[in-house]
Amino acid sequence: MSDLRDFLSASSITNIDWRNGVMLCVGLVFVYAAIRRGWEPYQLLPIGIGILIANMNLIGLSNADVSATEQQSGIIGFLYNFGPNLANVLPPLIFLGLGAMTDFGPLIANPKLLLLGVAAAAGTFLAFWGALIVNLINGSEVFNLHQAASIGLVGSADGPTTIFTAAKLSPEILGITAVVAYMFVAAAPVIQPPIMRLLTTRKERAMVMEAPREVSKTEKLLFPALAMVLIVLFVPQAAALVAMFMMGNLFRESGVVPRITQAATNELFNIATIFLMLAVGTRLSAEAVFSWHTLIIFALGLLAFVFATAGGVICAKVMNLISREKINPLVGAAGISAAPNAARVVQKVGQEANPNNFLLAHATGPNVAGIVGSVVVAGVFIAGL
Repeated sequence: MSDLRDFLSASSITNIDWRNGVMLCVGLVFVYAAIRRGWEPYQLLPIGIGILIANMNLIGLSNADVSATEQQSGIIGFLYNFGPNLANVLPPLIFLGLGAMTDFGPLIANPKLLLLGVAAAAGTFLAFWGALIVNLINGSEVFNLHQAASIGLVGSADGPTTIFTAAKLSPEILGITAVVAYMFVAAAPVIQPPIMRLLTTRKERAMVMEAPREVSKTEKLLFPALAMVLIVLFVPQAAALVAMFMMGNLFRESGVVPRITQAATNELFNIATIFLMLAVGTRLSAEAVFSWHTLIIFALGLLAFVFATAGGVICAKVMNLISREKINPLVGAAGISAAPNAARVVQKVGQEANPNNFLLAHATGPNVAGIVGSVVVAGVFIAGL
């Protein structure tokens, strides 16, 4: 009996409290949502598994002695302790794959769609200033400038960029900000449609846009190259993400490196996603999550996501007042970085109003602009703070 008691006292069963139990349930919900609901499974499934591992009190997982941690918990301990360092490397690799899967054609064909991505970026600054306003309301510092910047990126619903920014500025809230960002990406089909319907009439939603013009191969090759040079020159702190994103797109559009393009969009992209999402999940221990700071981050992120969606829609309506070529206001909702979910939501809501409405190609433009815009904002935050 003494040996049995010693065994149980050393096990995870007797070393978890109710907070760990709640987080284990959260991890199972993530796994369920990924498998049964199909909500961002490539992200939520490994994050959910990471949450389960982190809250079973794996021996040595949060040990300050890194060497001991590696000995006791192997690769999980490595991911936990070196998560912020991995977050400086893996998001650029993910952006390489994203670039190789991106078609800039709709944006090149209709450059003014870039403004919709800029308008949606208002949500990022709203969350940033909201975090600082919390300090004023509380009367003392709740979030410092670095943390406020990381929280701001949550509003863009751009997971890799949020992770990259938090890893550089505020690794202590990396796990929370990353998960909240991915939650909004997954929840875009639930959150966005009511906002889009509230701000538009049925006639506006039914508006049919002309098919984008055919974009030449030369244009598709010049655009990423010029965009990379200009952005890196003006915002060098965004170089890691922008350069990889544009390089991946050049791989795709050149057509001369099919094996590299395939590796970037498959093997490399998938491996980077597995380890990055698992590293994020392992940092969501009960001790890190059970704080009123977490609720504030979630609330600010939700508010920013709502305002980013609304900002894109309103910007499209304003543009229609001064432009001869009309834009379906729904397309503005794709200005957030939740790719490709936001573009799919636009397509679905548009077809509800008019079954002959095909907005996906048009929505891809501001969706891509939103990704680039969030990276530029992240670079500005990192450089300025």
